[in-house]
Amino acid sequence: QVQLVESGGGLVQAGGSLRLSCTASGRAFSSASMGWFRQAPGKEREFVAAISWSGTRTLAADSAKGRFTISRDNAMNTVYLQMNSLKPEDTAVYYCAADVGWSRNYVGTSADAMDYWGKGTQVTVSS
Repeated sequence: QVQLVESGGGLVQAGGSLRLSCTASGRAFSSASMGWFRQAPGKEREFVAAISWSGTRTLAADSAKGRFTISRDNAMNTVYLQMNSLKPEDTAVYYCAADVGWSRNYVGTSADAMDYWGKGTQVTVSS
């Protein structure tokens, strides 16, 4: 079992930055590919970024490349999403998710494949 708790969301002006954190409980975290997804009102949940459990591989959606950085600290059971140059279209609830049981360099990007989800944190970017 893995329980995920996100934090760090809030209201920020366009061009600003936020760092989201996702802290996990449970031993499976250190062998889980971790991902960030987001869902805006009236839209489907979409992939943002993900990182392998080794921390050596990352993938990001085109909308996040060059602005968002995912990282993890396995000793702290925490994964981060640093978001810079935020835009109003980044406004959404951001969810952390874990995909457990793959090789150390596997990066999971499909929401349907995730085994565990956090409850989400709201990010609002004002223009």
